[in-house]
Amino acid sequence: MLQPKRTKYRKQQKGRIKGIAHRGSTISFGSFALKSLDAAFITNRQIEAARIAMTRYMKREGKVWIRIFPDKPITSKPAEVRMGKGKGALDHWVAVVKPGTIMFEMDGVPQDVAYEGLRLAAQKLPVLTKTITRRDYDGQ
Repeated sequence: MLQPKRTKYRKQQKGRIKGIAHRGSTISFGSFALKSLDAAFITNRQIEAARIAMTRYMKREGKVWIRIFPDKPITSKPAEVRMGKGKGALDHWVAVVKPGTIMFEMDGVPQDVAYEGLRLAAQKLPVLTKTITRRDYDGQ
């Protein structure tokens, strides 16, 4: 029986998200954070929408850190185009988020304002999230 010929090149696929986050899974800068409970690709537009919702509710007080960055390019072919003819053009950029990744951090506002701001930001994102507080937060 003939074996299929192995080619030198492998197709470049979008990949899948395996495992949980080890890096970027602890609060580093602020006192409150939004942590992901799902794996997903989050687009630059979703990150920006979440940031706007958060800062608007905070009335531009305090400080916000965005801990994820959209550094993975996603390509797509136009609608109704035949198969083949190479890889599609760049469509948008995404951040790969694993479960346990800290996405946003916040400081300089009261706890209730921070929790509500992070809740509004979470509504803009395609993942389940959890709002967490720094362990040594004393609640000035």
